[in-house]
Amino acid sequence: MKRSHDVLNDPFLNKGTAFTPEERKKLGLTGLMPPCVQTIDEQAAQAYAQFGKKASPIEKRHFLMEIFNTNRTLFYHLFNKHVVEFMPIVYDPVIAESIERYDELFVDPQYAAYLSINEAQNIEESLKNAANGREINLIVVTDAEGILGIGDWGVNGVDISVGKLMVYTAAAGINPNTILPVVLDVGTNREQLLNDPLYLGNRHQRVRGERYYAFVDQFVQAAETLFPKLYLHWEDFGRSNAATILNKYRDKIATFNDDIQGTGIISLAGILGALNISKQNITDQVYMCFGAGSAGAGITNRIYQEMLQHGLSEAQARAKFYMVDVQGLLFDDMDDLTPEQRPFARKRTEFANSEQLTTLEAAVKAVRPTILVGTSTQGGAFTESIVKEMAAHTERPIIFPLSNPTELAEATAKDLLTWTDGKALVATGIPTDPVTLNGVTYEIGQANNALIYPGLGLGVLASTARILNDTMISKAAHSLGGLVDPSQAGAAVLPPVSKLTEFSKTVATAVAQSAVDQKLNRQPIADIGQAIDQLKWLPQYGAFTDE
Repeated sequence: MKRSHDVLNDPFLNKGTAFTPEERKKLGLTGLMPPCVQTIDEQAAQAYAQFGKKASPIEKRHFLMEIFNTNRTLFYHLFNKHVVEFMPIVYDPVIAESIERYDELFVDPQYAAYLSINEAQNIEESLKNAANGREINLIVVTDAEGILGIGDWGVNGVDISVGKLMVYTAAAGINPNTILPVVLDVGTNREQLLNDPLYLGNRHQRVRGERYYAFVDQFVQAAETLFPKLYLHWEDFGRSNAATILNKYRDKIATFNDDIQGTGIISLAGILGALNISKQNITDQVYMCFGAGSAGAGITNRIYQEMLQHGLSEAQARAKFYMVDVQGLLFDDMDDLTPEQRPFARKRTEFANSEQLTTLEAAVKAVRPTILVGTSTQGGAFTESIVKEMAAHTERPIIFPLSNPTELAEATAKDLLTWTDGKALVATGIPTDPVTLNGVTYEIGQANNALIYPGLGLGVLASTARILNDTMISKAAHSLGGLVDPSQAGAAVLPPVSKLTEFSKTVATAVAQSAVDQKLNRQPIADIGQAIDQLKWLPQYGAFTDE
């Protein structure tokens, strides 16, 4: 049993001033802190007051991370009390600045595993060291090539794994003692980092090809061997690798790629919410995405799968999808299409002016979509002329500018509603204040993957599912999409982040039930609700003898 400063320096054990006199005596803590014994609520009130005095969002984040690094229970107790306020500070968009300045601000490795492709023989040892005897059930891993909308940030991207896991715990109650952030350091192509004397990662170009995939496979095999109950979450891999990795493992282990699947699920949930408001059918929609990378392709495929489930044939469904990227509308004669783009590329014979469809505006005019989703990271790409052209041909255009952070969003909710006289059904990728127009206040749903992936993971873990399949994913989207109140004027197409913990349980229940119905559970599950409740961790101090 740890004692004295070893207890205070362990964030999973430390209670700070909440240690009782008896605990202080037993653990050799007498005299190591002020004599006052505080409750966790008193500690949280004190910390929140200090938080409010920080001048900038990044300073607020640094303060919260100090608490995270020293006392996990207090951090999550505080996070749960202020989830709406803390979410953009702890995660997106402020985490982008934290990643960009990671080397400059580095203080604590935060119990992450840093796996170097140049020391692949140390993978198992590194994972054991990072786990430090803990039973790990959930890993979020990144190679940091496609961080948010800011690209390749090398080993700095470990912050994204840490941040995602914070949301898992805050939203779904995943025990922080059972989670592990991992970064695969395979180099970076960002010259700014390679030339920065403070950069902490491997100083060479990204390794690709056979050696890269062998390294990933070594990691997966080691993690699965060490942690047999593992749910593996892939985050912010580049478009050249993300789908390849997911497709290799998705039918073998319980695994999930948030950029491909998570963004697709939340976008589908938002579209279902929008159609619930407009009273339209998904099979009548014409879908266009702008930005055909991992996220764009993942969303497109998820909506396509939904149309198949509604009875359309593959040919009928594919006829409703159009993908636009930097080269314009994607056609099947282009030689640079990814495997994920190719099924949705169009034939030039469909258009009399195919050679001219090299811009989003030209594509919108030619196709007349009813749904427009942006994952392009091109700020302001959804212009007034494009939006008005779309609105001229559909009564309730569904428009989701999902790119983040803020400066990369394709449009603002206010502009979209103004340009369509309030008819657009909007979700954004960033937190957005309500918009008042013509006497109606429009709540803006945030297509925040945090509404989906924590509950998804909780459902997989609670059900002991062997894999996560499309049926479970569809159930997750429908469980969230059905929570919209279409009778309310200006209703959001997605539920608010303020009810994150409630919705996470709703999603988890749907996912776990689907796993059991499909007989994918590795252990008998008599009661889904009980299995979920037993797994959930609450940020409360217990007697030290119980820890």
